[in-house]
Amino acid sequence: MKNLLLLLFLVLGNTFSNAQNTLNYNDEKGSPKATLQDVKWIVGNWTGEALGGICQETWSEPIGNSMMFSFKLVVDGKVAFYELGHIIEKDKTLLLQLKHFDGELKGWEKAEVSENFRLVKVTPTRVYFDKFTFEKISDNEINIYVVFEESGKEMKFNFKK
Repeated sequence: MKNLLLLLFLVLGNTFSNAQNTLNYNDEKGSPKATLQDVKWIVGNWTGEALGGICQETWSEPIGNSMMFSFKLVVDGKVAFYELGHIIEKDKTLLLQLKHFDGELKGWEKAEVSENFRLVKVTPTRVYFDKFTFEKISDNEINIYVVFEESGKEMKFNFKK
């Protein structure tokens, strides 16, 4: 499945942006102070097209110091993969954590491992995690920019409610 997704990323190269909408985490600077109230505008059920299919992403209201999310990519009527994760309040800042699963819920990462993205910067309309940015376009539209590890390229996902 990872090879299929890598192939999708390569074939869809023209959907990758050369613009820099993402930032890298700097250990010397650390993460700024932030709370879930700073990112509450992400809450909702979002849909978009990317990676050759339909993407659905759902973000829950903040509760228990976290905002949980699920992501699903459907290509040709079949689930290509899922992501589950959350943004949590930790040490007076925010941390984005996620895990990947194939269409049969077999995890890509080891059970005890998650992908972690440290907070870099927060503005009223953008939240920058390490190589992962959320951008508020309106109350009904967001962009998510992700740098894919395999290619090092940034990709834009546009979602609408």
